[in-house]
Amino acid sequence: MAFNDDLIAHFRKNRGVITEGPFTGRDILLLTTTGAKTGLPRTHPLVYTRDGDRYLIIASKGGAPTDPHWYRNLCAHPEVTVEAGPETFRAKAIPVPGGAERRRLYDQHAAINPGFKDYEKKTDRVIPAILLERLTGQPD
Repeated sequence: MAFNDDLIAHFRKNRGVITEGPFTGRDILLLTTTGAKTGLPRTHPLVYTRDGDRYLIIASKGGAPTDPHWYRNLCAHPEVTVEAGPETFRAKAIPVPGGAERRRLYDQHAAINPGFKDYEKKTDRVIPAILLERLTGQPD
């Protein structure tokens, strides 16, 4: 937890640019979800890629057998807050159903972030791909 807290603080201090640690130079966003059980805001640093004007995140949990808590939160409450670079905006989280589109998005993400190829090998679950679409009326 301290690692994530430090990464979040570094992200915000540097307006979305990671300049130290294992995520240096990587595309990281902060996703704030509403807790499925608690209703409290929860912020998570995540690697992302883009698919057109949408942000793509993957609920890999490092290839663990269960989905991460943040994924359950956004399924319960799909309106989220995204911090990407210096901007913050509201978005709708859209889990991509299994099939060809999910495969395309996952492979696109793994081509840029090769560790995600290994995550699929570690688990029997289908790792969710989620698109974050900026809510209308939000600045680009």
